[in-house]
Amino acid sequence: MTWEVAPGSTPVTGWPLIWLLAGYPLWWALGLGQFAYWLFAVPMFAELVRRHRTVGLRVPPGFWLWALFLVWTVLGLCLVPLEMPGTVPDSGGYPGALLRIVNYLVLTVVMLYVGNLTERELPVRLVVWSLAVLCLATIVGGYLGMLAPRFEFTAPMEYLLPDALLWDPYVRTLIHPASAQLMDIFGYESARPKAPWEYTNVWGYMLSLLLVWLVVGWVVQGGGLTRWCALAAAALSMAPIVYSLNRALWAGLVLSLVFTVVQALRRGRGVLVGAGAVAVVVSLPVLALSPLAEVVRDRVDTPHSDGGRAASNAASLEAADLSPVVGWGTTREALGSSDSMAIGPTPECPGCGQHVIGNAGQLWMTLITNGWVGTVLFVAFFALPAWRYRAAATTVGQGALLTVLLLFWYMFFYVALMSPLAVTMIAVALLWRVEEPVVTARRAVRTGRGVW
Repeated sequence: MTWEVAPGSTPVTGWPLIWLLAGYPLWWALGLGQFAYWLFAVPMFAELVRRHRTVGLRVPPGFWLWALFLVWTVLGLCLVPLEMPGTVPDSGGYPGALLRIVNYLVLTVVMLYVGNLTERELPVRLVVWSLAVLCLATIVGGYLGMLAPRFEFTAPMEYLLPDALLWDPYVRTLIHPASAQLMDIFGYESARPKAPWEYTNVWGYMLSLLLVWLVVGWVVQGGGLTRWCALAAAALSMAPIVYSLNRALWAGLVLSLVFTVVQALRRGRGVLVGAGAVAVVVSLPVLALSPLAEVVRDRVDTPHSDGGRAASNAASLEAADLSPVVGWGTTREALGSSDSMAIGPTPECPGCGQHVIGNAGQLWMTLITNGWVGTVLFVAFFALPAWRYRAAATTVGQGALLTVLLLFWYMFFYVALMSPLAVTMIAVALLWRVEEPVVTARRAVRTGRGVW
């Protein structure tokens, strides 16, 4: 496979992706949020069309799985008007379903854009740099949520929307910049950081993914002051990580650390692993004596959302069983909740009400919206590159592999669409770009040995 463009073709610089990632805090402040992906997907799509007409368009291995998943998502629109047993009538609708389809299509454009551009047009190091910059912005946003939990402002986009959209709770969450989510978890109001993202769970998911690229780009591949600053930023991120109260994030970071240790040992970097272990042992007593330890203990002792999640997840499984082929096209609101069958919250039972089925994780959302068949297609598409490039040889390839693998953990707890799935799709494209030549070379060597 070659990554050269034909002579005489118009060069591109890959600026849409770089501006999208490195400039995301600006788009958030303007009220664009995840809609910035739509905006920058336009020039990306135009470039893909141009390439298709000139040098041809390449797709990653197993792309047919993703293409079928997109078809399944569109077919699910036929079931949107149907009433699902055990749900609030008319709680599903076309706007949410269409928004989900557009988001999937936009992310498809992003993945193909990153995968088709050459190293000259879109250097891998520049993509990694952009992800690392976004990581720093997310850490800063975490401290903003901790220190100024009630900080919010009216974004320019809000002045352009009609009141019917502006005061829709979901739309307002997407376009209204705020530093934190204020939630009653311990019996009193707790501020959970979320800037520059829509929800605290998205903040945690994104930070987990982006820390991988901060380490890859500025610690492993960097040097001097850049490396030390990146290490300091990673260490400083621990405070907002703890105060986010995201238990799945905490476990995800442990899984990332285990992956890193295994990769280092495979490559004979025992000294590096030993130095890291010493650093962890030295820092543990400091963390144990800090206020962070008490927050962790309180969160572990306060499940809070476990009952609601379990009920929502069980309803997603039931929904997939009722419509296993194409699902129900979109999410639905359950009748009652894990606390009561009462319709709507009350002062005596704030946990009662119409909980959205499928909002507790990407897996559960895909089950109700796309059924068992669609879910298998979705999972298989990401499992294939994870398996194909499991022996990633480059630092970037290993970082991309970890990013893809984290999807299989977080999909049980967090919805990946939009930003986390965007980073995962970029990781798939980077795996394809940097590791496919290695896989091809290995197969050529094995074939040559077989001949002799």
